[in-house]
This record gives sequence, C-alpha cells and structure tokens, in this order.
Amino acid sequence: MGTPAPSPWAVLVLAPVLLGLWAPCVGSRQPNFIVILADDVGWGDLGANWAETKETPRLDQLAAEGTRFVDFHSAASTCSPSRASLLTGRLGVRSGVTHNFAISSLGGLPLNETTLAEVLREAGYSTGAIGKWHLGHHGCHHPSSRGFDYYFGIPYSHDMGCTDTPGYNVPPCPPCPRHSAAARVARKDCYTEVALPLFENVTIVQQPVELGSLARRYAEEAERFIQRASDSGRPFFLYVALAHMHVPLVPPLPPTPGRGIYGASLAEMDALVGRIKEVADSLGKGSTLLWFTGDNGPWAQKCELAGRLGPFVGAWQRQRGNLAARFSSTSRMLSTALFSCRWELSKANNLGRRAQGASPGVLAWPCPCQEDEPRSAQGQSWVQPFQLLGAPLGGMWGTGDVGETLQGSSLLALMTVPSFPSILDIFPTLVALAGAALPPNRRFDGLDVSPVLFGWSDVGHKVLLHPNSGAAGKAGEIQALRLAQYKAFYTTGGAMACDGSTGPAQQHQPPLIFNLDRDIQEQEPLDVASREYQAVLPAISRAYAQALQDIAADNVSVADYSQDPAAIPCCNVQHVGCRCHGALGATQDPHGERRTPRLCL
Repeated sequence: MGTPAPSPWAVLVLAPVLLGLWAPCVGSRQPNFIVILADDVGWGDLGANWAETKETPRLDQLAAEGTRFVDFHSAASTCSPSRASLLTGRLGVRSGVTHNFAISSLGGLPLNETTLAEVLREAGYSTGAIGKWHLGHHGCHHPSSRGFDYYFGIPYSHDMGCTDTPGYNVPPCPPCPRHSAAARVARKDCYTEVALPLFENVTIVQQPVELGSLARRYAEEAERFIQRASDSGRPFFLYVALAHMHVPLVPPLPPTPGRGIYGASLAEMDALVGRIKEVADSLGKGSTLLWFTGDNGPWAQKCELAGRLGPFVGAWQRQRGNLAARFSSTSRMLSTALFSCRWELSKANNLGRRAQGASPGVLAWPCPCQEDEPRSAQGQSWVQPFQLLGAPLGGMWGTGDVGETLQGSSLLALMTVPSFPSILDIFPTLVALAGAALPPNRRFDGLDVSPVLFGWSDVGHKVLLHPNSGAAGKAGEIQALRLAQYKAFYTTGGAMACDGSTGPAQQHQPPLIFNLDRDIQEQEPLDVASREYQAVLPAISRAYAQALQDIAADNVSVADYSQDPAAIPCCNVQHVGCRCHGALGATQDPHGERRTPRLCL
C-alpha cells in the first residue's frame, strides 16, 4: 500500500540510523549505484536459488558475497509497468503505466512522474542507461529526456522489430526484408515491417540491430560510462536493462545438450553481469552498490525458451489452464545486492578509501571506521551481512535465529527474516543512500529497505499489491494481494499457455486465499468454511479496501497510449524496413530521407 512522501518509516526513522553510521566513514562521498535488470528471467534461473541451474557461476558468487533475496517480488507481469515501477517506486495504477507501450506509441511514462535518474542527477550523480527502455521513445519520453545523461540501447523489447539474424523464438520469426515490400512475410506475433533500432542517445546507430553482438556492446558501453564517471569524480548511477532472457534468444555458441538454447543464453547473461562487476571493481571510485534482479518472471508462453519458476508454479491455476506464475501477477523474482568498498592509506589521514572490489567479497557497507577492524591481506575491511533467506520450502516466516555457514574463506551470518521486498523498493532505497529527498506530492508503494540490506532490521512490507498487466480484467487493476504468509486472488485466468490455450477468466468474491507457509506451490486454496480462512479474511479485506482508498487519494498520472506510425523509430524511411546503410548502420545515405527524433526542449 502506498506511503506518503516522505515516508515516516523510511526517512524519519531509518535515515538517521543510516547516516549516523555512514557519515563518519564516507564523509561527503555518495555511493555509486549499478542496477542490472534481467528480462523475463525466472527465480530458478539462478543456481544459488535452484540447484538444477548450472549456468550462473558469477551470479551465484555475487549472491554468496552479497545479500540474496529469495522472496523478492515484481511489481507487474509485463515489461513497461515493471520498469516504470522500478524507476518511480510507484505501481502502474499510480504512475499511469498499466500495460506495454508500442513501437508507434506517442506517449510513455507520464512527464509528471519523476524518475530515479532525475532525482539522482539533481543530487550530483552522473546517470546512464544501457539496454531496453520501453517507457516511451517519442519526443520527451526518450530516456535522454528522463534524467539520463547517456543512453545506449533498444527503445523497447528486442522482439518488436525484425533483424537479419532473428535468433530463436516461439513461433520463429523471419529475417528483415532486404529489397521490396513484396518480399515482406506476414507472421503472427512477428514484427516484419520495421527493423529493430539501436540508439546512442537520440541517434539511431544501427537498424536492424545485430543481436549477436549486443551483449558485447552493452558491456563495452557500461565500461565506458563507468570510466567517464570515474574520471569526472562524480558518483554514478548506471541502469543496465538486459535483453536476456527475453526472446528471441541468440546464444553466442551452438547450443549444448541439456538446457540447450536457453542455457547457453543464460550463461552469456551470467558472463555479461560478471564483466560489469569486474569493471566496477577496477574503475569505480568510492563505494558501489550492485543490485541485480528481474523484471516480471518467465514468459511461459514461450515454452522451452522460458525460464525456470523454481517451486513457485501456481499449481491451482495451472491445473485450470492458466499461467499463475507470471500473468496473474504473482511473480516472485530472484534478486541479489552487493556493496563493495575498500580501505586505502590516505596521505592526509590514513583513513581514505576507494572501491577496488571487495575480496573476499562480503557485504561491505558501511566500511568500519576503527583502525583495529579485521582486514584482508589487500587492506580491505568489511561488515559481514545477513543473507535474507525467505525459506521458500521451509516456511516464509523464520524465527530470526542466526546460524553460520562457510562461504569460501569467509563466515557469513545467515538469518531468515519476515520481510518480502519488491522492485518498488529500489527507488526509495537508492534515494535514501544518496542522501536525496523523495519527490513531493505523491505516495510511494516502495520502502527504503537499506536497514534490511545491512542486517539492521527485518521489517519490511506488511502488504504487497499485485496489479494485472497481462491477464483477465482491466490493466492495472489490483487483482491479488499478499498479506504476511497469505496470498489472496480476486481474479484468475485469461493468460495464454505454451500450447496456445487460454485459461478461463474467473472473479472470486470472496477471494481465493493460499497459505504460502505450507503451500508454496499454491496447490489448494483455503476452504472458505475453515477457521483459518474466516480468521484471515477480515484482515485481507481491510488491507484491500485501504489500498484502494490510498490510491484514490493519491496524485494519479495518466499515460498516453495513443499511436501514430510517425513515432516509429526509422533510420531511413526510403529503405525497406527503415534499414540503415553501412556495416554498423551508422553511415547514412546522404540522399535518403532520414527521420530525426523530435527532441524535448
């Protein structure tokens, strides 16, 4: 449920604790932030979560060194609403972004919504976005007009345009036409009219995109951005929205037996994240938080090209032909965060530091100020973190007991905590760590969870709302609710399965209620006549009513979903599919008509 800005819980209470511990060590230096958002990745696609997954050694190491959430929630079940929630801290029903934008959309994330990049840039940060945007690309909705100093990427999903090497998809899509309109082949669910564009800031540098080189180019641009920010002396915020694991998949090597195409692509994503972390370790100055998560869970309609759900299969709905795990907004996402900071001898006071990674690499925030703190051989010191184990198979609510386990050469404290964070929390958490203020005159669904990250608290959301953005019912409507270990559904069904069938849409009054403590797979809802159902229903009904009242009292935005073919990014309208000339698409035909994006002045 929304909280007024500034949130008394997040700012007035927790910020003094955070700053009191941080300020003596860091002084005026603000931390760097890297947020890596994977696309359509599954909770079970991380080996640290699911033992059957073997393709993610670098992400597994990141999870072992940092803070791992396994009860981390998406804010929506499709691309645009989930990304809007990350960058605003608000659900789509507040921000206006309730479903996906099209390649011809005139609008995007409403301009009266303030992005995380805008807040951090105002606070002195260098801001960059690399990868998928999907929050509007026309005019003032382009990322260059939404707080980012630098942008390199594709303005929407990379299946929303044809390419010369279309990769693997279900169903498969044809390559771009090269000669005449007659050569175009119409295919259901395929974009065959316009080639997929790649932008650098507001300029199309390649159309169609060469998908096979995209991971390498994203890594190179991330390195350049971090280097420029480091040279400037400013803290930086880098938002990397990966193409992985959205279809089409274009693995770098021929698929191997086993998981095949998906596994090879997952391994490429793991290597890309590992490279970005290495760059941040070697180039980034100051303390750096790297936060990796996914946007909305696997796209189960893509069959063998979809990610692993882990135990969160939504069995009751699946038995009725529905895709509960994604399209009924029940997505539980993998998420892990790592802080790194390093002590170095300073000529001034012997207490200076700059980040060069954190080896042996446990959660290292805030750095201790005492001279006698334990140090590694490289002169680094750290605070041992809590790993947040939501105990998906052993109970959502732990006792809070602290245990110990060996992780390499370091001893990490382990604790099960009764909180379930969300992608909505990234916005207020980073704003608080930067020492900035939340935008006024609006309410936020996210919380500052930095005390949970650092093991200072296990207090988090009491209620999480799940809006519809890809199934039965009105887009943006609150259709499911999480209260403690209970999950309530007011609407189910309406999503397409792998075999092309669509489960029946059903309204539930009173709602279906599952106890995730003992039924993590959601196999059987509580009997409405049971004592447990009757005991929890009033609390769920109150939470649902209060949520709707809170949203109604908020400053709610309305997104423009109108479309115009003139808004489609096109390198050269005289060429079939808007194709650019030149190997990289950067060389333009001097005699051709080139559509220049309308800039926001």
